[in-house]
Amino acid sequence: MSEVTAYHEAGHVLVALLLGARVKQVTIAPDDDDGPRRFGDTRIVWRRSRLTEQQLAENAVQVSLAGPAAEMIYTGDPFHPGMVAEWSADWQLAWEAAALLHADERKRLDYLEQVSIRIYHRLNRDELWSVLAALADELLAHETLDREQIEELASELLGDRA
Repeated sequence: MSEVTAYHEAGHVLVALLLGARVKQVTIAPDDDDGPRRFGDTRIVWRRSRLTEQQLAENAVQVSLAGPAAEMIYTGDPFHPGMVAEWSADWQLAWEAAALLHADERKRLDYLEQVSIRIYHRLNRDELWSVLAALADELLAHETLDREQIEELASELLGDRA
C-alpha cells in the first residue's frame, strides 16, 4: 500500500510545485491524531498575494485531483475520483474549491471530471511521470519529506519548471 500512497502523494506534490505552491511537508506515515485515518498527507502553502480567489480555487482543484490521477496511472485502474472511498477527502476538497467556480452542481461535476482527465493526461507524459516517480521513490525511502528536501528535489528534477 505504501508504494501506491507514495505515488498518490507525489501527484499532489508535483502539481502543487508546477502551479507555484510551496510544499511544506509530504508524508506516507501521517499521525492519526488530527482527524480521520489516512495513508498520506501533503501540506501546501499558496502565495495568496499573487493569486485571485478564482486562481486559488482552480489550483486547489488541480492539486486535489492530482493524487487520484497519479494513483490511477500507477495502478492502471482508471476509476472516477469521486467514486473511490480512499479518495473521498481529495474529491471533497476539489468539490468545495470548485463551488466558487461553478455554483450549479451539474456544471461543477462536469468541470471536475474534465480537470481530472486533463491532470491524468498531463501526469502521464513521460517527462512528468519520471519526475513523479522520482518524488515517489524519495518518499518511499524517507517516508516524510520536509520543505527543504522537496525544494532541493524540485530544483534537481524540474529545473526552471518549478
